[in-house]
Amino acid sequence: MKFSFKNDYSEGCHPNILQALIETNFEQQAGYGEDEYSLQAKTLIKEKIKSPDSDIYLVSGGTQANLIVISAILRPYQCVISAAPGHILNNETGAIEATGHKVLSIETEDGKLRPSDIVPVLESHSNIPHQVMPKMVYISNSTELGTVYQAEELEKLSEFCRQNGLYLFMDGARLGHGLTSEISDLTIEKVAELTDIFYLGGTKNGALIGEAIVINNKDLQPDFAFNIKQKGALLAKGRLLGIQFMELMKDDLYFDLAKQANLQAMKIKNAMKERGVQFLSDTYTNQIFPIISNELIEILSESFEFYVWKKMDEKSSAIRLITSWNTGDEAVERFIEVIKKELQ
Repeated sequence: MKFSFKNDYSEGCHPNILQALIETNFEQQAGYGEDEYSLQAKTLIKEKIKSPDSDIYLVSGGTQANLIVISAILRPYQCVISAAPGHILNNETGAIEATGHKVLSIETEDGKLRPSDIVPVLESHSNIPHQVMPKMVYISNSTELGTVYQAEELEKLSEFCRQNGLYLFMDGARLGHGLTSEISDLTIEKVAELTDIFYLGGTKNGALIGEAIVINNKDLQPDFAFNIKQKGALLAKGRLLGIQFMELMKDDLYFDLAKQANLQAMKIKNAMKERGVQFLSDTYTNQIFPIISNELIEILSESFEFYVWKKMDEKSSAIRLITSWNTGDEAVERFIEVIKKELQ
């Protein structure tokens, strides 16, 4: 048996969700997200983010959420700005471009975007009307490199976007992990205040499937539902998503699960740091990127699954380890045991 650190969505769902699905299975409910559970889930989310005027839509996955949001908001001649590691650039099969919107890439060391990163892009796209128009800034929290935005960083980025007529869209596939990071001072209420649109990721944090798109900018709310339907994201049995988010929002389960995943990752990170291991980025979420020898990678691969993320030189590579809400102590302890043995 191998322990997997490949991703945070290999297991099923949290038992509370499965139990709720079983208990409500034979109830008849309205379709297309009009069931009582979806409505209750949306109410709970609005209460959590302290934004009663936000609109909420439940969809099945992160790529679907990104595709719908960007294609719905941008005009045909507009484009979206993303950090180079961004999910919409590297892991969505050109879904954004396929719907007619160019993605402009910015290289950053930590996967985050700052106003100073975006200024040159705006300046280099001023040949109107011969170039695409930058209109949206896409960020992730936590990022694809496991880093997180602090409140001040998001405040500055939000203000910059508003001053320059740019929409700010936060990919929240791992938002729970970002917000519960031990170094984060950002809150879910602040995210709702500072972004035009974001989503709460459930797939990677205890749900079977599901992301909750939250539209805070009232100008972007009209007719959004048509885009959900047109892109095939309006589930007839919307209760499947509603029940899951209802359970995740109860008693802060969503944040407790993310915090547990972060904790397990930090155990591994600290054990490796104690033995002099360097990291691709300094992360405090459930994704870590240690740089180790290719020889040690082969040894670890005998008992653990993970991705080799980046070749550093002929002798070493950065690997990506991801823990989930369900990553048990045995897997973590076994990994640390091997590290201690091999890096004495």
